[in-house]
Amino acid sequence: MTEQLSTNFAILRDAWLQNRPDERQRREDLLRLRTAFKASLPQMTEAISRDFGHRSTHESMMAEAVIVLKEIDTSLRHLKKWMKPQRRKAGWQFWPAKAEVRHVPLGVVGIMSPWNYPVNLSLTPLVSALAAGNHVYIKPSEHTPHTNAYLCHLLREIFPENRVNIAQGGADIAAAFSALPFDHLFFTGSGAVGKKVMAAAARNLTPVTLELGGKSPALIAPDADLPKTVARILTGKFFNAGQTCIAPDYVLLPEALLEDFIAEVKQQTKQRYSRLDSQPDYTAIINETQYKRLTGLIDDASIRGHKIIPLLSLDDEQKAKEYHILPPMLVIEPSDDSAVMQEEIFGPLLPVKTYPSYDGAIRFITTRDRPLALYCFSKNHENIERALSHIVAGSVCINDTLYQFACADLPFGGVGMSGMGHYHGEEGFKTFSKAMPVLHKYNPAATDYLHPPYGRFANFIIRLLTR
Repeated sequence: MTEQLSTNFAILRDAWLQNRPDERQRREDLLRLRTAFKASLPQMTEAISRDFGHRSTHESMMAEAVIVLKEIDTSLRHLKKWMKPQRRKAGWQFWPAKAEVRHVPLGVVGIMSPWNYPVNLSLTPLVSALAAGNHVYIKPSEHTPHTNAYLCHLLREIFPENRVNIAQGGADIAAAFSALPFDHLFFTGSGAVGKKVMAAAARNLTPVTLELGGKSPALIAPDADLPKTVARILTGKFFNAGQTCIAPDYVLLPEALLEDFIAEVKQQTKQRYSRLDSQPDYTAIINETQYKRLTGLIDDASIRGHKIIPLLSLDDEQKAKEYHILPPMLVIEPSDDSAVMQEEIFGPLLPVKTYPSYDGAIRFITTRDRPLALYCFSKNHENIERALSHIVAGSVCINDTLYQFACADLPFGGVGMSGMGHYHGEEGFKTFSKAMPVLHKYNPAATDYLHPPYGRFANFIIRLLTR
């Protein structure tokens, strides 16, 4: 199978070398993708739900379909502008001359996508790579076989295999895939796997974009609108049952607001969900491995004596366990060395920590790994600016959660342990392009006389340039 990876890669590269996609080809590719993708949305939601055991149809439509379609539309609208050479100043020293930057395609791009949003995180970078004029090889997660089958059928209906191809398989295939000599490798997943991907790519000096995760804080200022804040944190945390890289991972709030926060969370959670066992709007945990990992976090918190507050009850606990339905829970004042504060949670568990001072809460965040997302809730501009001026995060959303990812004109990407590089919109186009500088020289040029044997003219030019 690993030999087939190399063969498929060579086919993609040879085809790109023979016929690099021009603007017309790129537009046609994106338009065909949009038409076929939109027509296949019922099959998409069904495939994803089968992989999860149950996935909210509305959440699949919002998080997968809407974002991909919006990304395609953004690329189609701005493609001509992005492709146009950008004029730069050549400088009087090189007169007569003209300088420009051309964004040219790299060649063959590799995309490694995760299981939590298997369509969005496969197709959104694909859109950017196609808009930039590349051929693409995709390696989706082995944990979503039904969705992978859907993607294979969709893409093979649209593209020849020498333009877009898909590799399927487990960890051994992923390792071999990341070692291919791509012109750019795009990976979304955990930090642990991201390190392996980067190490494999380094052997070929392949540039990488890493979209990782980490612990994204929700910082609540003393003046925040508590009911609205709770509503928006719960939306971000319970969407896809918390299996979102930018979900609020823990809450920091003033000590005086703790009891009101807990009461508000309980009330709003019950308003959103009735019977959890048969709730169509609540997504299951993807598989047994992830379910056991999450219950292990709960067990660790319980052993440490932390207060755990289940927000919903289950009518049939055995059935819920069988179908990997995990009720949402709060973990109150967990210690910093507890598992829920050390690991990215990736589930419907929400640690809540209080702070005595707002500046102390900001320091708490800045002394830890830089998060993929920061959520700050306040009605006070000064409080918001204090957070923004001290905290470095991959992305920020003020007074809401998740929606910074859905904004197609904003770059998205991590920083430090939460990743490197950007995509979405123009930044995605640039990620999969080479900004190639071009200097045009014309005649006659004074620089023609700057060669040995150097004499009075060269001395004059040097004095002029160094004055």
